[in-house]
Amino acid sequence: QVQLVESGGGLVQPGGSLRLSCAASGFSFSSYTMNWYRQAPGKQRELVAARITFGPGINYADSVKGRFTISRDNAKNTVYLQMNNLKPEDTAVYYCNARRDSQHDYWGQGTQVTVSS
Repeated sequence: QVQLVESGGGLVQPGGSLRLSCAASGFSFSSYTMNWYRQAPGKQRELVAARITFGPGINYADSVKGRFTISRDNAKNTVYLQMNNLKPEDTAVYYCNARRDSQHDYWGQGTQVTVSS
């Protein structure tokens, strides 16, 4: 059974940091691109960061470049999102996604991140 379990969300003040984790199981983690998406109220889900299987391939949304860092540990089947200098506009539900192709596309349940003073 495929599972993606996010953790690490919460309430943080502007300028603060959070580290999200996504623990994966039930599929061959190392062969999947791992992504973080987010969805704010009333907005479409957007790609925040993507980390391909191996090598240097990483992509970030322009809005988070220089502040967020995605990483993965294939030995632990876990992907992380380090978020620094958080802004109120980063408030959203953050989702972990594992994708190999259109038929192998899995989602976590999401974790809430709220940036507010």
